[in-house]
Amino acid sequence: MTAPQDIQEPGLTIAYNPATGEEIGHIPNTDMSKVGEMFAHARSAQKIWAKRTFKERARALHRMREYIVANAEELSEIVSKSNGKTLVDALGTEVLPCTLACDWYARHAEKALKDKKLPIDSILFFNKRTVMQRKPLGVVGIISPWNYPLSIPFGEVVMGLMAGNAVLLKVAAATPLVGEAINRIVEAGNLPKGLFQQVVGSGGAVSTAFLENGIDKIFFTGSVDVGKQLMEQAAKTLTPLSLELGGNDPMIVFEDADLERATNGALWAGFQNAGQSCGGVERVYVHESIYDEFVEIMARKTRALRHGVGQGFNVDMGSMTTRGQLNTVRKHVDEALAKGARIVAQSQAVGPQEGHFYPATLMVNTTEDMLLIRDETFGPVIPVMKFSTEDEAIQLANDSHLALTSSIWTKDLARGKRVAGLLESGVTTINDHLYTHGLSEMPWGGWKHSGLGRTHGHEGLLEMTHAKAINWDLLPSKRNLWWYPFNEETYTGLLNAQRFAYPRDAKEFVTSAAKLTPFMIKKMFTGWKPKG
Repeated sequence: MTAPQDIQEPGLTIAYNPATGEEIGHIPNTDMSKVGEMFAHARSAQKIWAKRTFKERARALHRMREYIVANAEELSEIVSKSNGKTLVDALGTEVLPCTLACDWYARHAEKALKDKKLPIDSILFFNKRTVMQRKPLGVVGIISPWNYPLSIPFGEVVMGLMAGNAVLLKVAAATPLVGEAINRIVEAGNLPKGLFQQVVGSGGAVSTAFLENGIDKIFFTGSVDVGKQLMEQAAKTLTPLSLELGGNDPMIVFEDADLERATNGALWAGFQNAGQSCGGVERVYVHESIYDEFVEIMARKTRALRHGVGQGFNVDMGSMTTRGQLNTVRKHVDEALAKGARIVAQSQAVGPQEGHFYPATLMVNTTEDMLLIRDETFGPVIPVMKFSTEDEAIQLANDSHLALTSSIWTKDLARGKRVAGLLESGVTTINDHLYTHGLSEMPWGGWKHSGLGRTHGHEGLLEMTHAKAINWDLLPSKRNLWWYPFNEETYTGLLNAQRFAYPRDAKEFVTSAAKLTPFMIKKMFTGWKPKG
């Protein structure tokens, strides 16, 4: 069959169910010549929205939450048919996190973004006071992926809205009907007209239109290569970016791990969403003393998994979303097999297999020189390797140009926390993996080539704002110590100020204070009237 993105009519983005190949709808593409008008409407609406209180914005999110709860089954079905994942996956990893996001940001955005007083650190500035404010960016652009077409963009949409911004959203071409579903959710919030709009079309055309029309910031989730291209493009206008560009996430299983939990966690975090999770398990390193047992348990459970069309409840894993990604997985596995790797177990097919299916696959004898280990496979393949020492495990885990998430599996929590601090990744979980993207309060993002910036939580809200400092005098002074006119008295006064703040002994403190006080009074609280 043909991949969804390979059949497109001029002026339309067509949606296909990647598990069956059937056309499920189409969306008119945005006329790019009209994007300037969209920006004008967004900026007008944003001025209105920015004046709304946090409580007023929160009420809009509560209405969105009510819509999501009331329409959870319909939303799950749209996601499942658009992306290929199962209904359970769609509900648990997409719809439910959107509900949680509405609730968390409605309750916590004001606390994260309210004015904050900065303490004055030096006695020399006793007369100064500072407050930090967070101001909306203006109009933010969100370019979202197809692997979590609802929860990834929607979480960023509500962050942007609660921070006082207008939002322009571009969803992935493979999942346009999910974009329409997001429209309906946001419409339930009764926002000012033009505050939230969608742009439908190719990613390159949309990002160019965003930048040409002065977008205030772009939030992009996608591949490293496209992220680099977007960064180069944005550099011409110094447009800020937040980039989440994927992962090659390691899982370390120590000798004292609970193997039942570790194997269950590895299967879910590695095969969930057909392995198309940037924070999913891509590499598993198991201590040599339990390696054989771990592989045996994993093999037994992998064979018990069922893959097929995800709209029923007789399968555990759905299809992949695009033919291009399916080909990447095949390429990585074939190269590994040619270099000596071995498939230990695969899931069983259930029902028709007309779509982009790849079985859940467990592999051994993989090495660090294989694409499967070096790059992000982004598919339902779990390679398991062994290690001897803790230092070796850490070195293997950190040996990647990607650093989004990682996990440690051990019964020794103190050891887990210590090793977690040594792993190079934006998020490390102990005895769990992947689920933290669903925690609205937990910042999400990575190091190295995994991207820039953070979404979610307090950090995500800050990314949606400008930092603004306001400083003033507490007392009505006429001049600062270092203002004109300059003379020897000014120089001596500043020397005494430094010795008063940082005295070498008690005598210097007393003498400098005695000399500084009259100078401060004269300099700060009397005017300057030049002669002539």
